[in-house]
Amino acid sequence: MEKILNDYLEKIEKHMKPLPISERADIVKEIKSEILELQGAGKTAEQITERLGNPKELAKAYLGDLIAKSNSFSWNRVLAICAYYSIASLSSLIVIPVLVICSPVFIICAIATPIMGSVKLIDSLLNLGIPYADYIGISISGIENLAAVFIISIVIGVILYLIGRGCWKLLVYYIKGVSKAKQYLEI
Repeated sequence: MEKILNDYLEKIEKHMKPLPISERADIVKEIKSEILELQGAGKTAEQITERLGNPKELAKAYLGDLIAKSNSFSWNRVLAICAYYSIASLSSLIVIPVLVICSPVFIICAIATPIMGSVKLIDSLLNLGIPYADYIGISISGIENLAAVFIISIVIGVILYLIGRGCWKLLVYYIKGVSKAKQYLEI
């Protein structure tokens, strides 16, 4: 079996630590059997890992499945429930709010930064005396370079926009991943 697929199986096993060793081994054996079947059908390692999905999400699905099928009380079940909710829910309590806040804040700052650079440039060129315009910009040895302030404000605005857009894409990717994992769970 290829190194990519072995690494994939190791990641799945790592994410299923709360399960007993015997159950973990059975699950890994089942996934390995699926991988060998797909290899026999002519699929490449990349196609196989893409089809199986994120190892963490697949492990979450198996943890959820264990919780749904088991009706009796056992400490292993309690540990599996704790592991499942810590992976699925606790990360959502941190990831989603942070990305929801960061994305618009960075985009708003990306819009405001070039506007402030423009205000500084216009104020200095036309001597308008706009309040607080003196506080905008950079100063090197007491000499202000208006062109540098304007260009730097545009560059910083672009960088902030890219960061905000990246946060938004991460948020969408995370939500799609959680939704995709949900289809495997029967809780």
